[in-house]
Amino acid sequence: MTGTLILVRHGESDWNLKNLFTGWRNPDLTEKGIGEARATGVKLKAKGYVPDIYFTSNLRRAQHTLDLMLEEMGITEVTITRSLKLNERDYGDLTGLNKDDARVKWGEEQVLIWRRSFDVPPPGGESLKDTAARTLPYYESAIVPLLKAGKTVLVAAHGNSLRSIVMAVEGLTPEQILKRELATGEPVVYQIGAEGQLEARVEI
Repeated sequence: MTGTLILVRHGESDWNLKNLFTGWRNPDLTEKGIGEARATGVKLKAKGYVPDIYFTSNLRRAQHTLDLMLEEMGITEVTITRSLKLNERDYGDLTGLNKDDARVKWGEEQVLIWRRSFDVPPPGGESLKDTAARTLPYYESAIVPLLKAGKTVLVAAHGNSLRSIVMAVEGLTPEQILKRELATGEPVVYQIGAEGQLEARVEI
């Protein structure tokens, strides 16, 4: 029995457009982001995907992305599970700052370390390792059993919470996952076996 895992990073948000550290703040999608979410829904429908179960974070941009995708897929009357465990990485003191302004304040090298190291958090915030520490146990307990049972699961969330899941599914090292970028609105689809193992990554 094979399950299907569909991961979708939310469409472009207002703060993505403004080049701001967003974290747990709650901006909505831009017009481009709305278009990205709708396009993904159209793409998944064209491929015949009809998810059984839906997960998203507690943040508006991910929830709105999922709602738009469902609309394009013609899917109504569904139960959606929302969890802060799937929230974006908390950027702490960097939250709300323009990334260029942060480089001026702390220096290019320090900001790069905060953004691209695996286990060095910004002041008051989370590293990718910290994000994975809350996201992965939730993935393992709430989502993996559904995949093992052959269900199709759609998760609309954020770049870093989804990278944590990608790291686990693909068996990547911290160094490898740091190089993996997830584009806004682009689906990543996996076939997951009955033991929870990766069987295939499906190109959409």
